[in-house]
Amino acid sequence: MIGKSPQIELSANSMRKQSDVTTGIERHWKIAGLIALGLGILLYFLFAGWGYDDPYITLRYAENLSEGIGFVYNPGEKILSTTSPLFAILLSILRNTWIDLPRLAVLIGVISIPLGGLFIWDLGHTWRKPIVGWMGFLLYPLFPLLLNTLSSETPVYLFFCLGAFSWYARKRYNLTAVFCALAFLTRPDGGLVFTILAIHHLTNRRQDFSWQPVGLFLAITLPWILFATIYFGSPIPVTLAAKQQQGAMMISQRFASGISTILSWGYSTRFQYWIIAGLAILGFLYVLRQNRQWGLFLSWPVFHFVAYSILGVSRYFWYYVPLIPGVIVAAALGTDRIYNFLQHRFPRHKFLINLACYALFITIILLQFEHLHFQSNHPDKRVKIYRAVGEWIDTHTEKDEWVGTLEVGIIGYYAKRPMVDFAGILQPEIAKQLTPKSTYKDSTLWSIQIYRPDYLVLNPNWFPQLMKNFINPYCQAQEDFQGESYGYTGELIIYHCDWHESIIDVTQGN
Repeated sequence: MIGKSPQIELSANSMRKQSDVTTGIERHWKIAGLIALGLGILLYFLFAGWGYDDPYITLRYAENLSEGIGFVYNPGEKILSTTSPLFAILLSILRNTWIDLPRLAVLIGVISIPLGGLFIWDLGHTWRKPIVGWMGFLLYPLFPLLLNTLSSETPVYLFFCLGAFSWYARKRYNLTAVFCALAFLTRPDGGLVFTILAIHHLTNRRQDFSWQPVGLFLAITLPWILFATIYFGSPIPVTLAAKQQQGAMMISQRFASGISTILSWGYSTRFQYWIIAGLAILGFLYVLRQNRQWGLFLSWPVFHFVAYSILGVSRYFWYYVPLIPGVIVAAALGTDRIYNFLQHRFPRHKFLINLACYALFITIILLQFEHLHFQSNHPDKRVKIYRAVGEWIDTHTEKDEWVGTLEVGIIGYYAKRPMVDFAGILQPEIAKQLTPKSTYKDSTLWSIQIYRPDYLVLNPNWFPQLMKNFINPYCQAQEDFQGESYGYTGELIIYHCDWHESIIDVTQGN
């Protein structure tokens, strides 16, 4: 009997090992996919009614676009007051199948978040750090600050950004360019991801360089830039200038210093965040000293923080959310570093080391679930009362009557009326009134004098002197919404105003 040659046997063993690896990867993908599906269902169950004021501006753009009014907030005003044209277009298309835009926006978010986690998982396996992949995948969808942004474009934006890094690691450069372009159209910040990856490619992978991905990126983004320039006068949303003006106000807080306020929102009092922070610091130090590969990914949140600090925008919580993937990945790298050190230092206690690491990770996950449950039971207190105000206006006012208020998102979406925004998000001229020496009382008075809205929505305690000297003589309360009925602190009153042409002195309300 003739035996097998050594070469044939070696080749068979190699093929068998490769098959086992492929089967293992496929099995892990199935497990990760099932977990992502379960997380998406759980998040929608907990957060289906979630929302906050700012995303409703984009929702109104989407609704007006779907109804043929145009890509506008107020009919006839071609002003770009949404930072997410792609999200608005997506919602307008899907509105034909699901008319409830706020819940549709949440659904898109709870789909995007677990899928973004899958990209972190894939990145960890591509760069041979499975611990990073699994920790990132499981911690990312459970991070409260990220979940606060449900109903906005932020989860979708991060999904595209994470996808760009994942495809880049796999050397799928055309897909990288597509995801970078979609991230850019979802938020202009996406241009930062494209810049980081393009610079890295030019400096480290010149032999693979091709103009095709660059062409793809430009082919997807340039049509919007050209359209926005012609239609709005500029592709840059007016909200950037407005939030820079807000950040300059003495009563406001800029992005860089505002991070201390964000961290005070319960994160410093919970055990798991101290653990995550400590691991993240260790992970960052490890990357700085030894791992340039993961340094590419972590450069994204670093440059994001620097860019927003330079822009000097006001502190809004969703501006800090792109830092979360970096913190989670850094924490996972720190965990991997500790695990490898202990394995090398105490080789005889491998079982105990594994047990301790699993116990710590499971503890963090359970604490995150507990925080998740707490968060879902504490929605934004403004949503219910703002919606009630908007629906009253929709029912009791004429279609062409203007409404002025300080936060226009939810009220404006349900009111379906032309809106004057005293914070300057909708009207750039109002934003210019926000200076280091001014307050929102000043911008409110100026806006009323210039735009003369037919109705005002105000809390009389916001600007008592303005109410006494200017609002009360010319406006009558039509409806009073007491906050106790909505879980809201304070009250909101809808005023109907009869302005006289002789009123031009904008100083009399001071």
